[in-house]
Amino acid sequence: MSKKKQPLRPKHVPQRTCFVCREKRDKRQLTRLVRTPEGPVVVDPTGKQNGRGAYLCDQAACWDKVLANGRLLNQALKTTISEADLAAIAAQRPAVNEPH
Repeated sequence: MSKKKQPLRPKHVPQRTCFVCREKRDKRQLTRLVRTPEGPVVVDPTGKQNGRGAYLCDQAACWDKVLANGRLLNQALKTTISEADLAAIAAQRPAVNEPH
């Protein structure tokens, strides 16, 4: 009696939405910004840091909007971001990608 092998299911790829342009993408294609329990807002390269997170795509237009208008980030993370935190986030901005 031979057992038929089940076909392999495709691996699940988590999807997240950019909080600026509202486009859904693979989680690994987005940058996670997190409000840590201690207070500051930082870039989370691991995607696993504790705190309230928001995802931002690598499009230059989305980063420009967030860095020019901190209110978008304040609303997404339900906090008030300081100029120092905004400057630290700007320093970790990824390489510019072409618009999708």
